Amino acid sequence: RVFWFGKIFFMSVISFKKIKLSDIKYFSKWWMNKELLKLTSGILKPISNQEVEKYFLAMLRSKNDYHFMIIVNKKVIGHISLVKRKNNWYETQIIIGEKRYWNKRHGTKAIQILIKKAKRLGIPKIYLEVRPGNLRAINAYENCGFVKIRIKKYSKNKFLPETLRMELKDL
Repeated sequence: RVFWFGKIFFMSVISFKKIKLSDIKYFSKWWMNKELLKLTSGILKPISNQEVEKYFLAMLRSKNDYHFMIIVNKKVIGHISLVKRKNNWYETQIIIGEKRYWNKRHGTKAIQILIKKAKRLGIPKIYLEVRPGNLRAINAYENCGFVKIRIKKYSKNKFLPETLRMELKDL
């Protein structure tokens, strides 16, 4: 992404780095942001530091999954992952945790980078689940090649009773 200020161009450089223990501070911050939680899990009750640590350490220990921090111009802005599921499917999840980076196409670019990485890793099938009302995210996913498949119901989840399943075509 290029920004024009007078006669000077600034380009946003997006990259990934593998998560490491010191990245827990970002998750602790993001998982306390109610606006962000409304877009993702929908669970708006406070999350304890012990719960964040438990979830984060499970990500670090995972052998079949890929977890990356999203970096823009040397600043951590989010997290993206590929989590191995049944039948050779991988689920991707992305969160742009830093609000000032929302609506700047960084999520779309990060997904495009992840898709290229998945191809290099030989990952055959990728899907995601998104809130049906999160139109900004759905648009970004469609721009990256995901197509809407079906609504999935979660009758026991009062915070997220349904999601839209989208699958990547032509990996």
